[in-house]
Amino acid sequence: MDKVKYGVIGLGFFGEVHAEVLSSMPDVDLVAVSTRRPSRLKEVADRFGVPKRYTNYRELLKDPEVEAVSIVTHVDSHREVALEALRRGKHVLLEKPMADTVEGCDAILEELKSSKGIFMVGHICRFDPRVSLAKQAIDEGRIGKVVSMHATRNLPKNLTAQPRVLGSISPLMGDGIHDIDIMLWMSRAKAETVYAQNVRVRDLKYPDIGWAMYRFDNDAVGVIEVVWFLPENTPYTIDARMEIIGTEGAIYIDASNPGITINDGEGLHKPDTIYWPTVHGMRIGALRTELSYFVRCVKEGRKPEVITPEESREAVRVICAAEESAATGKVVHL
Repeated sequence: MDKVKYGVIGLGFFGEVHAEVLSSMPDVDLVAVSTRRPSRLKEVADRFGVPKRYTNYRELLKDPEVEAVSIVTHVDSHREVALEALRRGKHVLLEKPMADTVEGCDAILEELKSSKGIFMVGHICRFDPRVSLAKQAIDEGRIGKVVSMHATRNLPKNLTAQPRVLGSISPLMGDGIHDIDIMLWMSRAKAETVYAQNVRVRDLKYPDIGWAMYRFDNDAVGVIEVVWFLPENTPYTIDARMEIIGTEGAIYIDASNPGITINDGEGLHKPDTIYWPTVHGMRIGALRTELSYFVRCVKEGRKPEVITPEESREAVRVICAAEESAATGKVVHL
């Protein structure tokens, strides 16, 4: 296989970034894109020279030329689109969360039993070199047994206003799922209980703030903090940090410090240097690493190992338990 014939379903901000990265990868031929909005479809397809354009994703999935797809739609459609793609024999990179319910994840897992396609959920943080190096250090035993983890993943309120974000997904499901996945990955433990709380500041579909405390079966504790209400003049797009304490050491991941601060007429700015920055006219970073890894798995015909479907399902399960706890005010046993 020289080049993987690729399609992108969903052309919001992140779908466009997927298309931009894929269009510049030497072993990918971006042949098709899909969104329901004709003007947006033309805009993105023209920008990246994509020949096939569909306002109905099912028509894209019927296209025999398309071998692999990125599904970058709202989470409430992940189950439906992923099942259709797998039934059509496509290789699938599904953006996280895997689905909005555990039942949706289970339906995808069931379909995978008979599907020939390579499948991976896009947990981009596992391809962040800072997180990967932390995982490597833990696996090497350098901090002993993990006993405590605390994660912060906060966003300015102007980035989370309805309908773009808080009209579609909660802070815990939208961003907290990154950190619980990292905690499960780092500790190699299972969550046993969770107590969570939400805070609603604006009158939007989902609350602005979510906190959750987990107890794991290795006696470690983990706290997830997701505040989607930072001041609008916050100098960075994301405040993401994690502290991991072990019996023999500690690891501190600071993803809020990109290593550069720009002070211009509008104030201080700290641009992204890790996830998908543009350098010399090309998108680089963790997303490109993730997509390259997925494409390599497709070309080699092997299942992805950095993140498995079962691990993606577990991340949804423990976040759903946190949502239940926040709604009831009670500790939830997993």
